[in-house]
Amino acid sequence: MSTASAPARPTAGARGQGDKVLAAVFRAEGRLFLREPGSLFWILGFPTLLLVILGLIPSFREANPDLGGRRVIDLYVPVAVLLGMIMASIQAMPPVLTSYRERGILRRLSTTPVRPLSILGAQIALHGAAMIVSALLAITVGRLAFGVALPFGRPGYLLAMLLMTACALALGSTLSAIAATTKAATAIGSVVFILMMFTSGVWLPVQTMPDLLQTVVGLTPFGAASQALDRSMLGSWPNWSHLGIMALWAAGLTGAAARWFRWE
Repeated sequence: MSTASAPARPTAGARGQGDKVLAAVFRAEGRLFLREPGSLFWILGFPTLLLVILGLIPSFREANPDLGGRRVIDLYVPVAVLLGMIMASIQAMPPVLTSYRERGILRRLSTTPVRPLSILGAQIALHGAAMIVSALLAITVGRLAFGVALPFGRPGYLLAMLLMTACALALGSTLSAIAATTKAATAIGSVVFILMMFTSGVWLPVQTMPDLLQTVVGLTPFGAASQALDRSMLGSWPNWSHLGIMALWAAGLTGAAARWFRWE
């Protein structure tokens, strides 16, 4: 009579070794990330710099009856938050991952204790953290320089930000999956970048768009996020439709990235 043996479980030593390897990957990727001043500027500095430039326009600091008594600068703080996410997810992360795959780094790592998935996780974590820092910087400068209300006491705002962060990272992962080379990632990313800049309200705040255009833009991830963040700033809970659209985009893009991503 034969008995089936139970699968071996990782020992504490093996788990500890794996944790050390993962920590080493994060440290290495973190150092490389910090050595890219261009990426850091566009993710962390540019959104806030744009906010300051717009805030120096006198008419943007005046109450506008067409906006319900709000100022244009009040609308641009959430836009600056989204702009940092766009920069990180579309312009910064895909070229890094595609260059690793193009140079065979991910394939070579598959034969070592450092699995390619660790690199992917590190990049997602680093760019996600950069998005949060960029958002906090824009919100803080908006408050200190232009008196824009702080959103931290509004749970709807925080929920919308978390959903949009997940959606942005999933979008960046999908672009990394479908682009075979770094040049392709840059080319595809440029097209997506222009579209997301428009839908997030960088060129024209979503709240000032015609109703039909607002509805169409609201079906995109950054358009839905812009309207959800703006509604939260007004003290209301975001529309469930906008939250649902972001959740659907995040789930769909995550599934697409998992299906199409190749290590070599």
